[in-house]
Amino acid sequence: MAEAECESQADDNPEFSELGAHELVLLVEELSRSNGVLKAETEMFQRYISRLDPKDLAPAAAAEPTLGVSQAEVTQGQGQARGRSKSKSRSFTAERLQRLTVEQKCDVAQRELEETREDLGRLKEASERVLNNYRATTEEADIRLVEIKKATYEFERDVARVLQEKRGVMMGAEKVVRYIEDRTRAKDTLAEKLRLKNAALKVQKKKLQMQLRQKEEMGEALHEVDFQQLKIENSQYLEKIDERNQDLLRLKLLAGSTLQVLNSFKKKLQSTTHESNLLDNEIASRRDMLVKIEAEAVQAEEERAKAEALNRRLRGQLSDYRVPQVLEYVHGKVRHCELEQSVRVWERKVEISEMALKTHLKAWNKLKASSGQQQDWVPA
Repeated sequence: MAEAECESQADDNPEFSELGAHELVLLVEELSRSNGVLKAETEMFQRYISRLDPKDLAPAAAAEPTLGVSQAEVTQGQGQARGRSKSKSRSFTAERLQRLTVEQKCDVAQRELEETREDLGRLKEASERVLNNYRATTEEADIRLVEIKKATYEFERDVARVLQEKRGVMMGAEKVVRYIEDRTRAKDTLAEKLRLKNAALKVQKKKLQMQLRQKEEMGEALHEVDFQQLKIENSQYLEKIDERNQDLLRLKLLAGSTLQVLNSFKKKLQSTTHESNLLDNEIASRRDMLVKIEAEAVQAEEERAKAEALNRRLRGQLSDYRVPQVLEYVHGKVRHCELEQSVRVWERKVEISEMALKTHLKAWNKLKASSGQQQDWVPA
């Protein structure tokens, strides 16, 4: 398509009729590149003109042919690309408009470069402010998260653990209300401290502003280099503060975990101490039992010795014992039966005597009652 267009232009323009289609395509591409460069220069120059004040543009009205070269070059490129007619092309090429010099182009490019750098600086400052705001928000969220975790742990430790025990509902409610009141008072105290600190910072800010105003009036104001140095130092200090805040948060988390481990070890120590006390009591009871067992063992040893002595004596007697004769056994048995018979007789006699004694006692008592005596005679 480009070759067909170039051939049609070559037919209209006799100067290009001698060139081939490939050469015409190369020429068109070169003109397109030059037009792109001129367009970029024109846009840059328009931006440069838009930044100037109207008062600065009034004296430059006489130099309008010089400042409008880019547009003429664009028009020239378009005329060469289109190739409408031979007379128009010749009249356009005959015009020799005055172009910008290299120094002027460099000046415009330098100013645009400075403006672009300033825009980038402002954009960087704005992005840094937004980033700092996001960082501050993130740090605030982290601090609030740590505070919430701490408050949750304290609530679980002081209130929830008590409520889990078997106690009255009113006591648990009073515990919760007291805890909330304590937290509210702590928040009020912290708000009052922050308010006083904010007031002190405002007073310090006013003093610094007055000092800065006095220095500006005396001509001792800081230069831009000093401000840049202060900005660099401020950024360094902010980075150090961020690092210290991160270290502080890490240490707080480490302290919280250490406190939890310490509480667990305290519980283990209490259980171990209780178990140790039980073991001490058991050891003491076992020792008492051991003393008793040793005493019983000594007593058993003594009894064993006595039993062995008795056993030896009985064995000696058994070894010395002789079985009596049968006749002696019969005489002993007869004597034993006679003694038993005599014992029964004497027992019967005793019973008869007791009955006679009771009869005589009754008669005696009757005699004493009849004679007026009041005391009964009782045998010893």
